[in-house]
Amino acid sequence: MQKQRLTLLGSTGSIGDSTLDVVARHPDRFSIYALTAHRNGDKLVQQCLRFAPEVAVVGDAATAAQVEQKLRAAGSKTVVTYGPEALVAVSKSASCDTVVAAIVGAAGLAPTLAAAKAGKRILLANKEALVMSGDIFMNAVCDNGAVLLPVDSEHNAVFQCLPDEGAKRGGWGGRGGVTKVILTASGGPFRTREPATLVDVTPDEACKHPNWSMGRKISVDSATMMNKGLEVIEAHYLFNVPGERIDVLIHPQSVIHSMVSYADGSVLAQLGNPDMRTPIAHALAFPDRVDSGVAQLDLTQIATLTFEKPNYERFPCLALAMKALEQGGVASATLNAANEVAVEAFLNRRIGFTAIARTVESVLDALRNQAATSLDVVLEADAAARRAAHTIIDSLPVPA
Repeated sequence: MQKQRLTLLGSTGSIGDSTLDVVARHPDRFSIYALTAHRNGDKLVQQCLRFAPEVAVVGDAATAAQVEQKLRAAGSKTVVTYGPEALVAVSKSASCDTVVAAIVGAAGLAPTLAAAKAGKRILLANKEALVMSGDIFMNAVCDNGAVLLPVDSEHNAVFQCLPDEGAKRGGWGGRGGVTKVILTASGGPFRTREPATLVDVTPDEACKHPNWSMGRKISVDSATMMNKGLEVIEAHYLFNVPGERIDVLIHPQSVIHSMVSYADGSVLAQLGNPDMRTPIAHALAFPDRVDSGVAQLDLTQIATLTFEKPNYERFPCLALAMKALEQGGVASATLNAANEVAVEAFLNRRIGFTAIARTVESVLDALRNQAATSLDVVLEADAAARRAAHTIIDSLPVPA
């Protein structure tokens, strides 16, 4: 068996940690060509010393110099580069065949799109690439013979529940008898909290996810359920499913990761313990199955599985995402950019928790929507939304 050579974009985040854990369990199957991080140089150095990639990429020259000095002192031969162009280079390099796209936010779009244009096998954990560029990204996958495998637990679950390769590659229209895709959500830390009390939420409270271990930005997105809204948009493009055929269901136990409903009344669900190593191992080894290091699910210990519809008063960001999908064009890119700016401002205590949704809504209302005819148009919309969000945030009072 020929080893898969991986470029891991965003190796120092939670997805990167889980991916490297699975890789370490199967040295006969996987090796690392490149690891990338933004500024977490110390952790990247430790990863390089363990997995010996040919290349390491960081965000800036200063971090690159620090990483290179430490690697040389330890006898490592890993080449250290930096900047957006270096990310693109390792994503399309002939030295790798698989790219794990785990950079959070819009920064992951360019290298992931480069991997698609290079015909790579792409394990997609960065939902923003599809949220921002939609058809542009999917066309690049199809036109260049790339293979796209979802790593998000929800989309990976849908992938596993679809009937055949044809349906998995986006042939909507009732193919295989599929009638609906149902994405589950934990509801985050504020599932039962009164909406009026969310004004005083702190960043630490918002980042205390009840089931999953994630980075702070994604944790806040889970608390607002913007994360689930972005996943609805991602599912629309991944599986070519109309928005009205995608439902969101709150499932606090996070055991059923998503479901697919069929015309004959059947509903297929993928279950497992809430651990990202399961979907990562599935995508890495597909179509095979390998040990992920995750304990087998014991339903007798779970005992009860519950479900409820989301409350849009408590989770206005979910409604905003669905509205953006319905509007089409660059609305999803605008939504994502405004949300990234607002979440960063919240984490830096510049705005309150409920101001995240208000900021995103104000940006969507203020900017003109247009067709996403090219990547340049998408990037211009992204930049305009960021400028508008900063202007709105500057006008808001700083939380006490």
